[in-house]
Amino acid sequence: MIVLDPGPDIVWLGHDTFKISAEKVVYTDPYQISKADPADIILITHGHSDHCTADDVAKISKPDTIIVAPAECAAKLRGYTIQVVRPGDKVTVEGVTIEAVPAYNVDKFRSLGQPFHPQADGKVGFVFTVGSQRIYHAGDTDLIPEMSSIACDIALLPVSGTYVMTAEEAAQAANLIKPKLAIPMHYGAIVGTVNDADTFKKLCQIPVMILTKEV
Repeated sequence: MIVLDPGPDIVWLGHDTFKISAEKVVYTDPYQISKADPADIILITHGHSDHCTADDVAKISKPDTIIVAPAECAAKLRGYTIQVVRPGDKVTVEGVTIEAVPAYNVDKFRSLGQPFHPQADGKVGFVFTVGSQRIYHAGDTDLIPEMSSIACDIALLPVSGTYVMTAEEAAQAANLIKPKLAIPMHYGAIVGTVNDADTFKKLCQIPVMILTKEV
């Protein structure tokens, strides 16, 4: 866990899953959740099963939990209150300002040349403000031109390659965005290891904190 002063408590629960707590409790991309702490807001970047599963959402939901996610997630999460967003949307949920930003692949392809995360699908990352800090959760993405317009205090960036940025590409993204702090994610579960996080930290020109997964 990291505690910023002033700022939210940030707990990494593995892969792209964070619990971010201040005036509200926000989870991102819940996956293989073991702690059942309730969420006020759940942010889901896209519909792949390591980011959007009904079982994990159920573990952290309460009757008034609001999910913010692209349309592709809605069919998987029937019965919940869902605010559907597309890249470019800006919404306020429970007093938290949330911007949906593009997330897609430019050079990570399946065997037939189809990107793992096509731009046309409308998958997203999020920029949201909790505890006086603007936090960028990049989602599953490559280094894309839209990152040049991201303004944030804390950047949560995927580093494992294969489906997302490599450690080297993620460091380029961090150096472009210039947050006060960068935190690597998307390793240690599906693909990637802590070595990717270490490489990312070595190449970044801004402060980096590698969090230990909490269970």
